[in-house]
Amino acid sequence: MKKTAIAMAVSLLTATPVFAMEPADVDWSKVPANELVLFYPGQSTYQWLRSKDHKRAFMQTQDGQACVACHLNEEEVLGNTLVKEGRLEPTPVEGKNGSIKLGFQVAYDNDNAYFRFQWKTLNDYAGTAHPYWRYDGKAWKAFGGPKLNENVQSGEQPGIYEDRMSIIIDDGKVPMFKEQGCWLTCHNGERDNPDIPETADVTENPLFKHLKKKDVRKYLPSSRTDEDASWDMGKTPEEIAQLKADGVFLDLMQWRGHRSNPVGMADDFNVMEYRNGDAGKNPFGKNWDKEAKQPKFMYDPAKFGSKSVKFEDIRNKPTTLIREQNAVPFDPNAGWQEGDLIPEYVVSREDAKGSAADNSQAHGEWKDGVWTVVWARKLNLANPDDKALSDGNSYNFSFATHDDNITTRGHFVSFPVTVGFGADATIKATKLN
Repeated sequence: MKKTAIAMAVSLLTATPVFAMEPADVDWSKVPANELVLFYPGQSTYQWLRSKDHKRAFMQTQDGQACVACHLNEEEVLGNTLVKEGRLEPTPVEGKNGSIKLGFQVAYDNDNAYFRFQWKTLNDYAGTAHPYWRYDGKAWKAFGGPKLNENVQSGEQPGIYEDRMSIIIDDGKVPMFKEQGCWLTCHNGERDNPDIPETADVTENPLFKHLKKKDVRKYLPSSRTDEDASWDMGKTPEEIAQLKADGVFLDLMQWRGHRSNPVGMADDFNVMEYRNGDAGKNPFGKNWDKEAKQPKFMYDPAKFGSKSVKFEDIRNKPTTLIREQNAVPFDPNAGWQEGDLIPEYVVSREDAKGSAADNSQAHGEWKDGVWTVVWARKLNLANPDDKALSDGNSYNFSFATHDDNITTRGHFVSFPVTVGFGADATIKATKLN
């Protein structure tokens, strides 16, 4: 089959190999288009939904009733309400939209599932920039961040963050995910949510000490011992291991405009007691030498055209630092000037390994204010940290997009939806010949 124009353009842009089965080869005009409305959730955590503050439905939520039983077709209204300052948004982002429309198509053949997403961005530029290291004339310091950060809202730092497209998949083994979706993973104590604990309290907690983590990330209620699913009430490692072996976890994958798209990939995580990376290595890593207190890599001037970028460059050209394409080891004696920027992360397709590298065919193109992301996911994966998609089965999906230099609770989310591959579901994947 001939490569489509998009596939050829993306291959040239990213300099990645041509795959045997490109998701852009799918004739998407023959695949039914679905439109989902995603909305801004604010701090509507698992705990809030089950509290009396959720006046309309807290008892129904506790009983496991589906969110859409009360909120069918209310996504736009919810988003426009929650994005404003109020009980669930203490620090609103100026100019932030409350909802977006997500175009979603899904197909499959004997080898892969194929996804196509389209959404319009709030900004008139692609969100392909991510926080950087900035030289201040004496030292390298963090520069930029998501708009919900206090130092960004105060004007101390500029809002810089990549656009993202996320998929969560459940195969029916996570209790209540079909009814309440990603709210099972969103809790008090997590970043940008209420009741964030002190680092010392996290590191001294038995579960987090075992995990060697110092902050609270996504987790499932099944991993906690109390009815409120409190962050600090974790089950034992042995109990959690058994739950995982029984399939009680979620697949979480993210296509990222800065940290994965330039090498034609998406990352791969799983959620149970924490948001864990799959076994192996995702396509991005921290570009920082802790001992030397400087970046590990800089741009190769011979290939990139300069050893660093300036703030005014980051909306006008790709700035991802790709280890095998435009990066060289950092030279502290390269004549650094105040204002020089080097990306906070280094990206590599070659270094991505194992189950973490399963999403090796994910390409995004931004044109006329719209992202189009095409994505292939292998069927019948046997990794213990993946949900294996297979013909004849249906799955519970949840989607999220990150837009306008924002992350964590500032994303847009969907209510859960069932997707069937040769099985009955709300959205049925098209079988390709």
